Amino acid sequence: MTSVDHVNVFTHQGKGGNPCPLVVDAKGMSGEQMQAVARKHGHESGFVLPAESEDFDLTLRFYVPNHEMEMCGHATVGALWLLARNSLLSKTTVRIATRSGPVTGFLSKGTDGMPKVEITQPAGRVGALTTEQTNDVLHALGIGRDALADLPLHNAVTSRTKTLVPMKDVDRLNALVADPARVEAVCRRIGSTGLYPYTIRDKGERTFEARQFPRSSGYPEDAATGIAAAALAFGLLADATIDRNDRLIRIFQGRAMGQLSEIHVRIGFADGQAIGCLLGGAVTPADMDEP
Repeated sequence: MTSVDHVNVFTHQGKGGNPCPLVVDAKGMSGEQMQAVARKHGHESGFVLPAESEDFDLTLRFYVPNHEMEMCGHATVGALWLLARNSLLSKTTVRIATRSGPVTGFLSKGTDGMPKVEITQPAGRVGALTTEQTNDVLHALGIGRDALADLPLHNAVTSRTKTLVPMKDVDRLNALVADPARVEAVCRRIGSTGLYPYTIRDKGERTFEARQFPRSSGYPEDAATGIAAAALAFGLLADATIDRNDRLIRIFQGRAMGQLSEIHVRIGFADGQAIGCLLGGAVTPADMDEP
């Protein structure tokens, strides 16, 4: 019987985070079996498989209850953390094959002696929505333009396209009540995999707060979404909300769900150009070894 371990990824002070079922030895599992695990547990789930070439150390696949995903940031961070915790990794730099492309994981030890993980994401691509698309998104969120900050809505992508919606403040952000059917419909029309409304908490400290309403994952909201946070970092850079340096960006998510999470992003630059980012955060073990 397949052993499923559970961790919470991107936790804040040991709490919150995104629950993540993981199978650290998924060799021989079919796609249907992997999806059945995600459906049973109701969360994005990660599956560790042997590398298919010498260019990689391992392969990761990801499922939500409704379908397979090309890439999942928190499941990647969680899988590497669990492998390191169980002494199943011989390297501190791990080359990972995913269906969205290669990802590199960097492992170290935190001050608490537990593994610390950061993973790479490519440089983000950012494009503003049209007026018609913006109105469509606002309708799905049940808000007017008065709820927005004076910034454009963007589609932004590192691995999966997310729609960045700049809100005026935390109160308006956490008061949102999205209609899942409308979210799915508008995301399909604008080529997005989720709406990611956000707001500035402290510009100088580079702290932000966000929520994620996924297109069609099988649940209405995520407590922590690493790929969306990476996309947000490049949206903030495009709008000049943050300066062009590699200082840590902290994104809080899940407050409205009672599951406050914290995601870390650091953008890398070469000759003044953004060349990618590192995505990380804390991991906390949950109930382990559940069949």
